[in-house]
Amino acid sequence: MVAAVGQDDLAQEFVQFALEAGALRFGEFTTKAGRLSPYFFNTGQFDDGVKLGRLAQFYARRLLASGIEFDMLFGPAYKGITLAAAVAIELARLGRNVPYAYNRKEAKDHGEGGTLVGAPVRGRVVIVDDVITDGGAKREARDIILAAGAQPVAVAISMDRQEKATSEGRDVDYSGVQFVERQLGLQVCTIAKLSDLLQYLQHQAGGALGEHHARVLAYRERYGVA
Repeated sequence: MVAAVGQDDLAQEFVQFALEAGALRFGEFTTKAGRLSPYFFNTGQFDDGVKLGRLAQFYARRLLASGIEFDMLFGPAYKGITLAAAVAIELARLGRNVPYAYNRKEAKDHGEGGTLVGAPVRGRVVIVDDVITDGGAKREARDIILAAGAQPVAVAISMDRQEKATSEGRDVDYSGVQFVERQLGLQVCTIAKLSDLLQYLQHQAGGALGEHHARVLAYRERYGVA
């Protein structure tokens, strides 16, 4: 299968990869906000060495092309830990060797102690995670980095659902990504967005995947943000 050609070829390539890896599926799925979504994206399905290595390639390529200036990576527990490590390995392979660190959910009272593991958190830091839902977890990661005396500059994620976040059980007029950008002051570096998925499906018209375009588009029109 050849990826659809679009304005963002890397995003189109990633959508195809996510489909092939089983990380992107279609059907009926209940989201954290209680919405019935026609698609589901789960980075937990990048579950072997080959898939994880290729996922890291997408992160690294997007980060290097973004122009974001950074000194290290930070992986928030739990999914961010594996992602930050994998991306650090890929960046080193590409000639950009940077340290990385991550946090524990519970502080250790023995050994090195504390909640931070890995390289000292310093300089300009990129938070590496899978997605942004409401931005709360990224606020926590930002605060950890600030408390360590470093400067959080960006968040790198794999997929932006481009849909309204919720607050106290109600929809709001901004997405989790927009919250991170506007309220936390962090740049968001995304491999692909829901609009990229729609573009990919549009190019599959007449094929097995083309039938999902209308349902995903209707979901975007109901819950999407600009």
